[in-house]
Amino acid sequence: MSDISLKVNGEERTVDVEPSTPLLYVLRNDLGLRGPRFGCGLGQCGSCTVLVEGVATRSCITPTSGVVGEITTLEGLSAEGELHPVQQAWIDEQVPQCGYCQNGQIMTAKALLDQNPYPTDDELRRGMNGVICRCMTYYRIQAAVRRAAEAMAETAAGSGGTGGAGSQGEEVGP
Repeated sequence: MSDISLKVNGEERTVDVEPSTPLLYVLRNDLGLRGPRFGCGLGQCGSCTVLVEGVATRSCITPTSGVVGEITTLEGLSAEGELHPVQQAWIDEQVPQCGYCQNGQIMTAKALLDQNPYPTDDELRRGMNGVICRCMTYYRIQAAVRRAAEAMAETAAGSGGTGGAGSQGEEVGP
């Protein structure tokens, strides 16, 4: 066992775990965070996705000792009681059915929009590829990502940034 220091959702945390322990286990079992979920354990379904320095990372296959930088989980997206625009878009578009993949979908969408605030429909599909939704709500997921992009652009425009993300007018699908 080793003491490993992590910065999770803006807070410094120290855990005493084996260095090879998957980050997912530390987040859920040691830190009590329930956003990231165990899905496949192979990094293929995306349910366990967290952001490490803004990059969508599969926490089920990431050794805790290998994490460098700030970790953001679903719980860390909201600020001062306000939902992040991606979270709000998920509610507005009524995306979840069973809800199991939603952590991975939301975290991946956040990373995508941070990297590319104005994705085309093809970029959106490619950016969200790899997070499996067993309920097949891909159309609602894509609509929510579009809505979040628009909300983030409006917020940026209101704070002096550039804005104006909108639908590309193409039909979107999985």
